[in-house]
Amino acid sequence: MGNGLSDQTSILSSLPSFQSFHIVILGLDCAGKTTVLYRLRFNEFVNTVPTKGFNTEKIKVTLGNSKTVTFHFWDVGGQEKLRPLWKSYTRCTDGIVFVVDSVDVERMEEAKTELHKITRISENQGVPVLIVANKQDLRNSLSLSEIEKLLAMSELSSSTAWHLQPTCAIIGDGLKEGLEKLHDMIIKRRKMLRQQKKKR
Repeated sequence: MGNGLSDQTSILSSLPSFQSFHIVILGLDCAGKTTVLYRLRFNEFVNTVPTKGFNTEKIKVTLGNSKTVTFHFWDVGGQEKLRPLWKSYTRCTDGIVFVVDSVDVERMEEAKTELHKITRISENQGVPVLIVANKQDLRNSLSLSEIEKLLAMSELSSSTAWHLQPTCAIIGDGLKEGLEKLHDMIIKRRKMLRQQKKKR
């Protein structure tokens, strides 16, 4: 019974018209991950509490060329004790959304450590990363170039495609643009993996 189901899903996932992407939302606690998720889901601000485990939502998003894409988001708690669990959520993921608090200068080093740790896991090699620089609407937020430097983005593996997106999750600014970039990076990677398979 179980086998028949997995055969069916692999057939579905190979159809180009069926576009569904498994995306994991990570970041330190209080960075705004759940706010990002529910802004995308309900298109409004939802008051959230720190995530103790994970939240999951399937969200249809219309991208630039009016193509509707389904993203299956997993928003995983960012407290220190939950971070070792991150790698079990990123297994077989299409993309990672890493949310940083643009105002929290003191924890940027910690965010950098976690970002580099998760992208270095062998299963995540080459998985595209969208870095959401949240809270850009606040006066004392860091600039994108400062965030890029503090997160040492240039030190990420050359196989890791990434994009740094300024956002304000509360009003939704920048989220759609970020998702479009992430979608482009995922499609590019899928094409590359298909070509590599053909060459073998």
